Amino acid sequence: MNKGLIIETPPLDVYGQMAADEALCETMPAPYLLRFYNWKEPGITFGYSQRRKAVAEAIAAAGTPITAVTRRPTGGGIVFHETDITFSFIFPSPGAFFEPGKTYDRLHRAINAEYSRLGISFDLLNEKTKDYAVNDPVMNCFAKPVNMDILYNGKKVLGGALRKFGDYMLYQASFQAPDARSNPALHRNAVIKALGGEFGLEWEVTAIPEAAEKKAAELAGSKYSTSAWNERI
Repeated sequence: MNKGLIIETPPLDVYGQMAADEALCETMPAPYLLRFYNWKEPGITFGYSQRRKAVAEAIAAAGTPITAVTRRPTGGGIVFHETDITFSFIFPSPGAFFEPGKTYDRLHRAINAEYSRLGISFDLLNEKTKDYAVNDPVMNCFAKPVNMDILYNGKKVLGGALRKFGDYMLYQASFQAPDARSNPALHRNAVIKALGGEFGLEWEVTAIPEAAEKKAAELAGSKYSTSAWNERI
């Protein structure tokens, strides 16, 4: 069995959440890290390659009162973090070769299989779909499913985004089933068991290490809350 850490963090805003993931990727207190976001307030994230002006127009059109918005280090489209369970998983991915399709397939099949074991019927979308792209920047992640997303009654409930940091992969995911936050223990445990089984992990729960927490606080202020990052394109 490999050791995996379930990282507990204090309540964070959207800037702190993105910063915590990057800080953990840089400090790597263990080869496998799972973190469920502890939300201080609602927030919005958008993909690394999305155009800020178009994203701002789409958010305004949605009529949301949320003002905390930041660019993710990972790809994908706009995600509204109001009622979701958000989590990240960092795991070894050595070498330069990057196959996102295979990575999504592995992670989402494992999660879907665990829900099936629990008697919950989700579907794994397995068909060619249009990917998120710079020239189509305002796609709402949960308005239009893409290949390997997890669906319930045809509606997307789980999607993720990826980014390689050296020899490690960062997977950021949002689970938006109707009972995501009213029944969080069920869904947290499903993810923990699915990823633990798929990667052969023995989990240990721990607070975010001091070095990562310090780095995250620095990144939240110097990167994720700045116009230089959020308006880079």
